[in-house]
Parts: sequence; C-alpha cells; structure tokens
Amino acid sequence: MTVSPAWLPPCFAFLLGAVLGSFLNVCIYRIPAGISLSNPRRSFCPQCKTTVAWYHNIPILSYFWLRGRCANCSAPFSFRYPLVEALTASLFAAAWVAHPSLAVAFYWLLLSLLLVASFIDIDHLIIPDEITLGGTLAALLLCLAFPSLMGTGNHLLGLGLSLLGAASGFLLLWVVVEAGKLAFGKKRHTFDTPRNFVWRRLGETAELDFGEELLPWEEVFSRASDRLLLDCQTAEIPGHPPVSGTLQFRYDTLFLPDGSEKALDDLEEFRGTATSLTIPREAMGFGDVKFLAMIGAFLGWQAVLFTVFASSIIGSVVGMVGILLSRGKTGNLLPFGPFLALGATLWLLGGNLFCQWYFSRFSGSIFSAYVR
Repeated sequence: MTVSPAWLPPCFAFLLGAVLGSFLNVCIYRIPAGISLSNPRRSFCPQCKTTVAWYHNIPILSYFWLRGRCANCSAPFSFRYPLVEALTASLFAAAWVAHPSLAVAFYWLLLSLLLVASFIDIDHLIIPDEITLGGTLAALLLCLAFPSLMGTGNHLLGLGLSLLGAASGFLLLWVVVEAGKLAFGKKRHTFDTPRNFVWRRLGETAELDFGEELLPWEEVFSRASDRLLLDCQTAEIPGHPPVSGTLQFRYDTLFLPDGSEKALDDLEEFRGTATSLTIPREAMGFGDVKFLAMIGAFLGWQAVLFTVFASSIIGSVVGMVGILLSRGKTGNLLPFGPFLALGATLWLLGGNLFCQWYFSRFSGSIFSAYVR
C-alpha cells in the first residue's frame, strides 16, 4: 500500500483554502452591501460591473498577473483580495497540521467565519447576524451529530457542551459590555480653543462636522438611551433664537438648554461654536457578544476564557498604539472582533496545548483538568 508523503495533505489544505478564500472575499464584499451571494453567481468588477473571467479569477496568482487591476476597465483592485486568499490558505494548512483528521473540516468552517467577520468588522464596525447566529446554529448541530468534536461519544452531551460554550461566551462578554458602559460610558473632549461645528442631516442619518474631523451619527449612538453633549458658546438653530449652553442629542432628538426639544428630522443643518464634547461609548459592540458565543459553541468554554484573555492583551497593546497615533482626535473606534478571532485562532492552532502544559505545572489546578 502506498503511503502519501507527509507534505501532501497540508498542500491540499492550502490549495483548498486559497479557493475558498476567493469565496470569502465575495462574502466580505456582498454581505454588508446586502447583495445576494448567489446572484450574480460570478464575481464582477465593482467599478465597471463586468463579470470576471475564470482565468482572471485564479486565487492569489491572478491579482499579481493582472497587476492588481481589472482586465476590462483597469480599475485597481484592493490588495485585500490576495491577502484574504493567502490567509485562508495558510490557516487551512496550519489547521490540518494541528488537527490531522476529518474533524479539521469543522475547524475550517470556524476559520472561514472568523475571517469574514473580522474583515467586515474592520470595514463597517459590525459583525452580521448571518455569521454569528448562523455560525452558532451550525456549531450546535454539528456537535449534536458528531459529539467527538466536543470530546465525548454522547450526542446530547456534545450538544450540551456546545451550548455551554455558547452561553459562557455570551454571558462573559455581556457582563463586560454592561460593566464597561457603567464605568466608561462617556468620553469628554475639552477643546483648547472654541471650535466651529456644523450639524447636518444626511437622509436617515446625520453627522457632526468639526472641519478636520467628522462624527458619523451611526457610529456615536449604540443605544436608544445614549446622549451626546455639546457645550456651546453659541449655536444658530433654525426657528430658534441664538443658543448658548449645553445641547443634548439623542439619535433622533435635540434637547435645548431652555428645556425644549426638536426632532432632528425637522432640521437640515445648523452651526455654532463649541468648547467641549461628550460622546457616549461602549466597551464593545453587542455583535462581539454574539461573536464570542459562536466561538464558544465551536470550541467550548475553555476556549472562551483563553480567547478573552488573549484578545484583551493584544487589543490593549494595539489600542494604546492607536491612541498615541491619533493625537487626541475624537471618535476613533477600534473593532474588537478581529482580536477575538485572533484569540480563537491561537486556541485552535495550539493554545489548548499551551494551557495544558502551563497549568500542569501547578499541582491541583482545577483548570488543567478541563483543558482538552
């Protein structure tokens, strides 16, 4: 009987990952835009809408062959396309090395969801429910059908352990979100010199324009109870005498210093001069809560703890660097989803083995008995 070379399965995994990475690029572009994944069936140029020929759609290679441009209109393509394909290919190969069995397909599915969620979060600061809720449901059903994924032979126990992982991920991050809102729910910016501002409505949304900085309305308000405070030297609001004092905004309502209020739908634009700004903020978005629940459903409660720990450390370092580089600018948002995805990936590729080794050094450790 001929034994295949040891390098053959990882190479196959790499090629499969590159091909699926091309589809993940489609998901990253189409899901936030509300475009069907199956209609149109073929990839197309975002600029000229021309269907991409199959020989111009070879993963990784075609981008460099075409020098990163559309073959029809020469519009530039984002370098993200080959990046996602190469990342998917590399992670698929690494997952095979870490889990050389049929169970690797389970982890390939998770890695695909992590990649799509991360890049959508980077672009749009959201993690769609199609990924989090759909991924959680898929993990539960797979663990019910194949309980060995959760380290047991009992189907109901496999489902129960997956549910426990999902519940632990959801509850842990929900507590963090609520505690963070209580402790850090507002951020105040005091200007060295008064700054001119313009508030303008943009259809169903709005923005606050400080010249060099824009605050998009949808990025400021996460809850119906959130309020933005703007301390004004003066503000010229249509249909109202000049205002001096604190303007309070809810997403759809303006509260004036005299106690009156105006529906923002009735205003198109107004301007003034502000001395300070207080922005409502969240510790993280609720999409992150559902995202960690999905990770827990795939990998179990132990992975939830590791993921939160690892992502918090990495996210803190990146966040501090971002603060230094932003030089005090307002409204800078850092998506946390990619850090959760990175923490889950580290667990999947060997973090569990690291924890086994680490906690085995402490005799009587409760945690070491449960790290698989």
